Amino acid sequence: MATLTDAKRVVVKIGSALLVDRTSGLLKAEWLKALAEDVAMLKARGTDVVLVSSGSIALGRGALGLPATDLTLDQSQAAAAVGQIRLARAYEEALAPHGITTAQVLVTLEDSANRRRYLNSRATLDQLLSLGVVPIVNENDTVATDEIRYGDNDRLAAQISLTTGADHLILLSDVDGFYSANPMTDPSAKRFDVVDTITPDIEDMAGEGVSGLSKGGMITKLMAAKTATAGGCAMAITEGSAMRPVQALENGANATWFTAQGTPQLARKRWINSMKPQGALVVDAGAARALAAGKSLLPAGVTAVNGEFNRGDPIEITDANGHRLGQGLTAYAAKDAAKIKGHHSRDIEPILGYPGRAALIHRDDMAL
Repeated sequence: MATLTDAKRVVVKIGSALLVDRTSGLLKAEWLKALAEDVAMLKARGTDVVLVSSGSIALGRGALGLPATDLTLDQSQAAAAVGQIRLARAYEEALAPHGITTAQVLVTLEDSANRRRYLNSRATLDQLLSLGVVPIVNENDTVATDEIRYGDNDRLAAQISLTTGADHLILLSDVDGFYSANPMTDPSAKRFDVVDTITPDIEDMAGEGVSGLSKGGMITKLMAAKTATAGGCAMAITEGSAMRPVQALENGANATWFTAQGTPQLARKRWINSMKPQGALVVDAGAARALAAGKSLLPAGVTAVNGEFNRGDPIEITDANGHRLGQGLTAYAAKDAAKIKGHHSRDIEPILGYPGRAALIHRDDMAL
């Protein structure tokens, strides 16, 4: 069974019902304060933490006095606009006493479906985490419509886990694990401690949740588990209303752990390697040696740029004899890559007129 003691990067998803009182529409400040202690505990071990938090619409609904019934799209977006600033401020105030800096990151489905925007999101999150920041991620409900929505923060949390290369995902829920049936309506339902493989029988057991403040049912949690585990990230579903729920999970609270299939790094390499290359970069002998040693591909080592491609496209890497060395996601479109090939990274801005990234292909975006 997976544990958090050796986790390098953890994503924690927090549902609306945990953060916002159903009756008053007010933030549950004491619960959030206790969660901040859990975050500080993880950070003290050297573990990176990302929080994927619902709650902006629920907070905005209360602040605007909107009805508890289903909202129109315009009402939801207005509530999100009001609630997002309150949600970000609440996390900032809860974590600041622990010396933890927070950042608000608002995303839509397009940010992971589009490779260029995916690379931008990944680079931003990686930079924040390298600086010790705890990103607070939420769907950008202020602008997102159905066509560009994840639709629930369970699947968003799974995608953020893949984007950041997290090895553990915790879904803090209104139930304490995955059951053979809905435990709120079926007293004979049994909880699974561990799910090693998500079989068709397991999928048939999933049913919708009954929370009035969120849309995430067990079906979406199972979809999140499939995404996360395929990306090398173990996932837990556990009941989140207890004070310090992450510590409770460590201490043996009821939960279901879904076993990761490999590691995040291996899963990412397989994904990159499975894509059809849109072009090729030819590198010199020095660059080939650097790549073999695990380094990124810098413009100085590139001797030729072949094909038409855009930033974020998969590109083949070959040596001067045409031998394939690997494949990666390019940080530059073909026309800009051709301009900076053979040049030092410090020359990128003078050549292109903007401060680009130092590597043509970062080692984390490469499969050799």
